Amino acid sequence: MAKVFSAKADRKSLRRRLADDPNTARTIALLQEGEIAACRPVYSGSNSVFLVGLSRNGEERRAIYKPRRGEAPLWDFPDGTLFQREFAAYLVSQALGWRLVPPTVIRGGPYGVGVVQLFVRATYGDSYPSLAETHAREFRRIAAFDLLVNNADRKAGHCLQGEDGRIWGIDHGLTFHEMPKLRTVLWEFAGQRIPDDLLDDLRGLRRQLEREQPLHGSLSRLLSAREVEALQERLKTILQQPAFPSWSGSYHSIPWPPF
Repeated sequence: MAKVFSAKADRKSLRRRLADDPNTARTIALLQEGEIAACRPVYSGSNSVFLVGLSRNGEERRAIYKPRRGEAPLWDFPDGTLFQREFAAYLVSQALGWRLVPPTVIRGGPYGVGVVQLFVRATYGDSYPSLAETHAREFRRIAAFDLLVNNADRKAGHCLQGEDGRIWGIDHGLTFHEMPKLRTVLWEFAGQRIPDDLLDDLRGLRRQLEREQPLHGSLSRLLSAREVEALQERLKTILQQPAFPSWSGSYHSIPWPPF
């Protein structure tokens, strides 16, 4: 089972990695240290989710807060680890340079420790089905990311277009299982070769996942040793066989509900 992550354990190392991106660094500081001024439940699933207001040094933003104590037990994922997997997905997305996942931290809140993620104000009514044709490049990147992190819950509604036009992926609590768990609605790329630019980024990640690297240390505090090893093995397989997986046609390969 993965260790319970300390909210302070990687604060300094995360800020060092963001030193060349002052905008993201400022957002991370707000998420980590901002005063929570409001906390409203969002009724969207089996786990507790809250929309919170954050304020720090005159700056105010909204965020999504998912406390550990609000996670519903699952038969196949260790109890109380989904918030850690959300943060691990953010770290891997950042390490790849893909920035698919909104800025995310682990911190305390009104209902205890949990994950806090910047709220994406999405274009109303837009999700994967309406965006797929015009944003195929971005969705290929998301599909490659899901294959790498072994995402068991890529619903259409987990792909959002922000008001700035950027495509974001959210809800990564069901990731990094050591057994194959890929469940997604992004099957239109099945059997296609993964684009070379994405493979270049994935090759760069290989070095960062070596034992002596900071990313490996961070992931080892969030995931079990076997899950980190399985991530390395999946990356190796993707680079050796650089194609999106074929769809078996089974409903088990699609999350329910798909939207």
